Amino acid sequence: MKFLPIIWRNLMRRKIRTIFTLLSIFVAFLLFGYLMAVRSAFNMGVDLAGADRLMVLNKISIIMPLPGNYSDKVRAIDGVKDVTHANWFGGYYQETRNQFPNMAVDPESWLRMYPEFHVPEDQKKAWLADRQGALVGADTAKRFGWKVGDRVPLQATIFRSVRPSWEFNIDGIYDSPVKGTDKTQLFFHYDYVNEAVPPASSFANSVGWLVIRVNDPEQSPAVAKKIDQLFANSPTETKTDSEKNFIAGWAKQIGNISMIMQLIAAATLFMMLLVTANAMAQSIRERTSELAVLKTLGYGDGKVLSLVLMESCVLALIGGVAGLGLSWFLVEYFGDPTGSFLPAFFLPPRDLAIGVLMVLALGFLTGAIPAMQASRLRIVDALRRS
Repeated sequence: MKFLPIIWRNLMRRKIRTIFTLLSIFVAFLLFGYLMAVRSAFNMGVDLAGADRLMVLNKISIIMPLPGNYSDKVRAIDGVKDVTHANWFGGYYQETRNQFPNMAVDPESWLRMYPEFHVPEDQKKAWLADRQGALVGADTAKRFGWKVGDRVPLQATIFRSVRPSWEFNIDGIYDSPVKGTDKTQLFFHYDYVNEAVPPASSFANSVGWLVIRVNDPEQSPAVAKKIDQLFANSPTETKTDSEKNFIAGWAKQIGNISMIMQLIAAATLFMMLLVTANAMAQSIRERTSELAVLKTLGYGDGKVLSLVLMESCVLALIGGVAGLGLSWFLVEYFGDPTGSFLPAFFLPPRDLAIGVLMVLALGFLTGAIPAMQASRLRIVDALRRS
């Protein structure tokens, strides 16, 4: 006799209980998928950070600038391959709620530093040649309906005293085949802003931070130490760290979102474990006499154990895979539910695979104790209780 028809009939014995158990598992793994997508969004960039890239910041705070001539001094240090810089602009489009990352950069060295940004060659040339040109990520361009050739005004926050509104020409739109790359940013020429800043201003000829590529990633700590020693006891001391540590530290400023998401998911799945285990235990208790009959017909302890385990695993697989599948579909095709607040929103294949393994673990764990009890059941005792 085949197992699957027996399993299916057993599941349909109490249809309401089975449906609600399936819905509970379904919702739990739908929530798990969304939580892992949110977690990946807040960790976005940490896993993608270049192992050969370092960040040089003002030792006091990231909001304090660095002298612009630090670039040339750092470039002369042994082990440094390339240097670029950026200034946080903090502008918004039309309304304050339309905020997104926008930075003044050195165009040529910035594109060298971040080869994951793919720009069509003609658009790249146009941006490099246009002092008021801007390069915008595909996600932000889609969000506001921008296209190449548009002229876009940004309202200033940090540089508001210099000029309240700044206009940029959209010369290019960058994309990336690398999953999780931030495509919400806008970059424009550093010189365009710097030439408008009064010479007496603290922002004149200064940069927000430096990004460095080293020749050998294994020598990154030594290079970082050399940089900080170079500017030690100067009016503007530096703090140099890997790009990965910088991004992780930036994300943790609003809390350890990764840990919070994992704890919520763990609590949800633990509750599902209890609910499903209770449903399976109750189902086995109701079928004590039937299990005794199966043993009388020649079903050994191993077959009875397998039958109950398969039943719990089928229940978990139907609900869990459906929940994971729907979460992947919603994340992939409907994207960020916060309206582009998160720079990247996707369900990593690793987390999807972990979810499938957790579905199987849920099925095994919820059925393990009832299955062992069923396999140890003595025919005489079972028939006597029935």
